[in-house]
Amino acid sequence: MNGKMIWFNPEKGFGFIRTEEDERLYVAASGFADGNAPQPRCGGRDVAFERTVGAIGAHAVDVRYVTAPEPRRARRRSR
Repeated sequence: MNGKMIWFNPEKGFGFIRTEEDERLYVAASGFADGNAPQPRCGGRDVAFERTVGAIGAHAVDVRYVTAPEPRRARRRSR
């Protein structure tokens, strides 16, 4: 699934993600994939994740930050 980080508090170790279906999912610091440590001020960043249901309800696991490819630069035409 894809979505956006709403916010994450590294001191408390949790935050929330807004899915493309407008669902708000809990995410714990342990729910991030290796090499994608939670960052402060990450609100609005695009993420990819897996949705799972456990004892605490629906939450996100295997969260990864998504980097958009850089747009192609316009070519300069000479006459």
